[in-house]
Amino acid sequence: MSWSVWFTLLAAALLISLTPGAGAVNTMSNSIGSGWARSIWGILGQQLALLVHIAVVAAGVGVLVAGSPLLFSVVRYVGAAYLVFLGVRQLRAKPRPVDTEGLLVCVTPWSMVRQGLLVNLTNPKAVVFFLAFTPQFIRPDRPLATQYAVLAATVVAVDVLVMWFVFAVAARGLRRMTRSEAGQLRLNRIFGGLFVGVGALLASVH
Repeated sequence: MSWSVWFTLLAAALLISLTPGAGAVNTMSNSIGSGWARSIWGILGQQLALLVHIAVVAAGVGVLVAGSPLLFSVVRYVGAAYLVFLGVRQLRAKPRPVDTEGLLVCVTPWSMVRQGLLVNLTNPKAVVFFLAFTPQFIRPDRPLATQYAVLAATVVAVDVLVMWFVFAVAARGLRRMTRSEAGQLRLNRIFGGLFVGVGALLASVH
């Protein structure tokens, strides 16, 4: 991959990561509830999903998903349902114990990794997007493994930096609200509504 192509890839990856979506909502929610440092666990889960999407496209399965309206719809509605489930669960959540800094004490790293993985993994739009996005930066006459490795490393590195240093940092100002029960309930409504909204958008947009 030439430097000019890589810089184009870098710019595209940055633009994609800065576009708010389910991953950004999940990251901000984790940052508020568990702190900026621990929000990295959810971000890592989201990156595992991105790697799966890239591998799926590289293996050619993405063509099958994109070419089958029924399969695409099934995956799309499953992803939308999961986001709505997360939203409803957050809307119904009761205030939880926090430490002296207002951080939730009952959220484990594994639960954040798992949720981040599922949030991005159940988004079929990502498969279709990478199906359209990836060929722009892959030369079939050159070693494919190296090119896919560079593409994956670039996309993941950019997404980690954007999620952690843009969205997670932006959410830190709201953390003081977690110190009171009323503040927690307010945040639960905000982020529960955002998850439900993104899920509904995913289900309705074709």
